[in-house]
Parts: sequence; structure tokens; C-alpha cells
Amino acid sequence: MSKQLNRSRRQVLKTSAKVLSLVLLLTEVEIAWGAKILGVRIWPSEDYTRITLESDKPLPITQQILSNPDRLVVDVQGLELNPTLKDLVAKVKPNDPYVSQIRVGQYQPNVVRLVFDLKEPIKPQLFTLDPVAEYQYRMVFDLYPTTPPDPLMELVKSSARKESALEKSNEEVDLIAQFATKKDKLEKPSTPVAQAIPEIKEPPAKSKYRRLITIAIDAGHGGEDPGAIGAMGSKEKHVVLAIAKRLRDKIENESYMRPFLTRDGDYFVPLGMRVQKARTVQADLFVSIHADAFIESHAKGASVFALSQMGASSTMARWMANKENASDLIGGINIKTQDRQVANLLLDMSTTAQIKDSLQVGHSVLKQIGGFASLHKGKVEQASFAVLKAPDVPSILVETAFISNPQEEARLNDNAYQDRIAEAILKGIKDYFSQNPPMARRANT
Repeated sequence: MSKQLNRSRRQVLKTSAKVLSLVLLLTEVEIAWGAKILGVRIWPSEDYTRITLESDKPLPITQQILSNPDRLVVDVQGLELNPTLKDLVAKVKPNDPYVSQIRVGQYQPNVVRLVFDLKEPIKPQLFTLDPVAEYQYRMVFDLYPTTPPDPLMELVKSSARKESALEKSNEEVDLIAQFATKKDKLEKPSTPVAQAIPEIKEPPAKSKYRRLITIAIDAGHGGEDPGAIGAMGSKEKHVVLAIAKRLRDKIENESYMRPFLTRDGDYFVPLGMRVQKARTVQADLFVSIHADAFIESHAKGASVFALSQMGASSTMARWMANKENASDLIGGINIKTQDRQVANLLLDMSTTAQIKDSLQVGHSVLKQIGGFASLHKGKVEQASFAVLKAPDVPSILVETAFISNPQEEARLNDNAYQDRIAEAILKGIKDYFSQNPPMARRANT
């Protein structure tokens, strides 16, 4: 009897172990193959095209590049084809520089294949981002051209006519000055009495610029990074891009200036890349435009910031810098392949001269904004903003208003207010350069 009882117990234990093993196996299958796609997004730009798959679990993938024709083939493990994934096909825009179309299909059970038909050869970067802010896991496909665009050459081409006109104008002024000098020598009095009469000189001519002044305009956030969001749903990335484009158009109308946008559409640019772009085009000034939020909705007023080597000038300045410096985490950068030069640039490479110039131009801009809008602080504040760390380019960050304040959110969406902010920034820039004309153009620009 006891032997039968022991045998029965052993059978029960064996059965329980099998059931437990089956449960564990099913759980592993669920973990491996039960991922749910939460959203798909495409962000095209001249720099690169980004495709994002957001899911509730990490997605294992394999990839291969094919040619004739150029294609990127990606197999995503643990997925069943669903309507959300199918939506990816319709999200490709005709003006996408690098992707002509995307094909999606169930390649194998629990394996979805994505085929990116390409307009030209690309260098893909595929990486996963851990959950941050409002996002879950993101699988990111960054498709870079094999030959990156040269922003400096594009800028030189687009401003060639204006550069030529400025050179011609300077030549005419120089000829007039030479003629006036010769005439003055010929007409100089020769008699002792005449020589004793004090010479009355004309006031000096208005200062002229020997070359075009390049202004890098940086619209904060973009793409996966919406920036701050107001109570009415306004996204900072859209508001600041609109203001940046208004400023670009105003600068374009100036005979001695040329604008450069670090982003001209809704896509993400890492903080270090924004700085690098400004340095690549040899900008004379870098202006980063924002419309931030604060934990208190009654916070209001515009602000201007410069870099600090000695800590933030206020608690709020430190809070804002920390918040802005987190943009890379939200926007999403590939840490493993981040350019070494860009990474090093984010170290404290600032100079005392850069900060001094930044404070001067910041004061000029703040003064102009204060002429029609309320200011959060009456002086230029300082903090360790990563985007202001170009060692050789004066750099300021303009908080145009608090998008977290309902009244200011409404103003930020008003065309007239956007235009006045852009005009005030331009006047501040012009005031600064009238007192601090740029040095001679560096080689090849």
C-alpha cells in the first residue's frame, strides 16, 4: 500500500513538473513573441530619414542591405502583421530624399519583414531606445546617405548673389574713399594763414561689413522630441520652428547677413550635431529658439540664456538647462555610433571670450524683446546648456515665452506675436554687430 502511495506521489510530482515546464515555456514564448506595436512614425529630412517602431517590449531584428535596386531588408522577430504596422506603408512621403516606398509582410510565423525601397544607397543605423518620457521601447532605423550633404557649400551657393553684391558695394565705397583722399590732398591749403585754420573733418562714414554675417538659427526639439506641450496641446517643436523660419526670412532680407537653419522641418537633430552644424558653416552667431514649460503654470515672460562655466545663475536656469539637455534621450541618439568629435564637443570646451560675446549679444536681444513683451528676468541668465557649447561661436538660447502658461501659449500661436519676437531678435543681433563687426572671412567662405 505504501509502495503504491509513493508511486502515485511520484507520478503527481512528475505531472506537476511537466505542467510547470509547459507554463514556463508558454511564458517564454509570450515574452519573446508577444510584443505589441504601439505606433509607427517616419521623419524625413535632407540629413537622414528616421523610421521608428514603438512597442511594449524590445524587438529583436536582423538586417541586410541589397543592391540593384537598393533596398534595406529588416526582419523583426516576435511580431504578427497588424493594421498599425501596415500603416507604415502609407506614411512614406513623396519628398522623402531616401525612401521611395516601404513593403511590409508576414515573412514567417512571428516574423515580420520590412523592405525599404531606396532612392539612393544609404548607411543604416539601427538601434533600440529604452522607455523614456511618454515612450515605451523604440526600434529606430536611421537611414543616412553615403555622401552626406555639405551645409557650408549649400550656404555659399544660396548666398552667392548676395555675397557678390556686398563685395561690389564695398568696392564702390573704397573707390569713393580713395577719390576723396586724393581730392583732399590736392585741395589742402598751402598758405601759412590757411594752414593755421583748424581743419573741419566730416563725420566718419557709417561702418560697413566686409563680408556676409552668418547667423545659425536653431529651432529646438523636433521629430521624436516634441519639447514642452501646452494645455491646448501646442507642441514646442512646431512653435519654435515657425518663429525660426520668420527670423530666417527677416535675416535673408538684410543685405549683409545670411541665415542657416539647423533644422528646417519636423525631425530630430542631436544637441551636439546642432553645435557642429553651426561650426561647419562657420557661423558668427548661434541662436537657439525655445518655448519651454515650468512646473508652475503661472510662470511667464521671455528669457535669454548664455553659457556658464561657474554654475547656473538661478535655480530655474539650472532646471531649464537640465531639462533641455535631456532632449537627446527623448529624441533618441545612437550612443554606440555617436561621432567622437560631437561627443567631445559636449564636454566643457567653452572659452571666456565666447561667453563674454554671448552675454553682450544676449543683452541686446533681451533689451529688444523687453520693449514689447514681459520678461521673466531682466538680465541674461547663465547655465550649462549643451547646445551653447561651441567654443568659437557666440551662442544664446532664447525662451520666447512659457508654453505652459495658457495666456502665453495663446500668444505663441499668434502670427503677430511670432513676428514681433523674430523682429526683436533680429534688431538685437543687428545692434550687437553694429558695435562688434565680424573679422575677415575665413578661407573658402
